[in-house]
Amino acid sequence: MARKTRTTAGTSGMTEQGPQSSVRDRIIDATLALAEEHSWDAFDIPEIAARADVTLSEFRDAFPSKGAVLAAFSRRIDKAVLDGTTDDLDDEPAKERLFDVMMRRLDALSPHREALKRITRAVSRDPLALAALNQVAVNSMRFMLAAARIDTAGSLGAVRVQGAVMVFARVLDAWLHDDDPGLARTMARLDRELVRAGRTMGFIEDVARLTAPFRAVGERLLCGRGPFRGRERERARDRRDRYEEGYGDEAAAI
Repeated sequence: MARKTRTTAGTSGMTEQGPQSSVRDRIIDATLALAEEHSWDAFDIPEIAARADVTLSEFRDAFPSKGAVLAAFSRRIDKAVLDGTTDDLDDEPAKERLFDVMMRRLDALSPHREALKRITRAVSRDPLALAALNQVAVNSMRFMLAAARIDTAGSLGAVRVQGAVMVFARVLDAWLHDDDPGLARTMARLDRELVRAGRTMGFIEDVARLTAPFRAVGERLLCGRGPFRGRERERARDRRDRYEEGYGDEAAAI
C-alpha cells in the first residue's frame, strides 16, 4: 500500500541562508524564520529584508509582497515533492497514489510547522489573503495530482484540483496539531478525506455522463442559432435597403 512504501520528500527543496544562496531563497528563509518567532502580522518587508541581509531594492526585485514570498515557498515545496516522485506506485489505486503524494508534501513542510501555525492562524482572518492563497494552492495541487497520475484536464479536472485543495487544507489543519511522531491522526484524517472526496467526485462524474447528451443537444442548438440570427439580420437589411431605394425613387419622381 502507498502508506507503507511512502518515501520522504525531506528538505531537498530547502536552502540554508548564507552568502551562496540566492536573494529569493534568503528572503523565503528569513520570512519563515520570522513567522516562527512572531505573529504573521507583527513583521513586514523591512524586517524580512534585514533578516535576509538584502536591501529593500533587492527585495522588490525578488518579490512584490509578503504573500508572494509564501507563493514562492509553496513552489519550493512543490519542487521537493516532484523531485521525489517515482513510478513505484503506478500500480496502486489513485487514492493510494494521492495519499502518498500528500504525505510527502507534509514531510517537506515539517521543518516549518511552527511558522505555518502562525501563518495559517493570521491568514484565516483575512478573506483577501485566503482568496490569494487559494489560487496558490490550486496551482500546487494541479501538480500534486499530476504526480499521483490523476487527470486534471477539462472541467472535471478543475473540480478534482479544487477538491484536492479542500482535502489538503483539512488535513493540514489536523497535521498542525498532531503531536504523534507517527502522525496517526493526520493519516487517519487524510484517509477519510480522500474516501469522501472519491465518493463526491464519483457522483459528479456520474452526473456529467448522464447529462452529456443534453449538453450536446444544447450546444448544437446554440451553434445553429448563431447563423439563423445572422440570416434574419441579412433579410432585415435587404428589406430596409429595398424600402430606402423605393422611397428614393419616389422622391426623385416628385
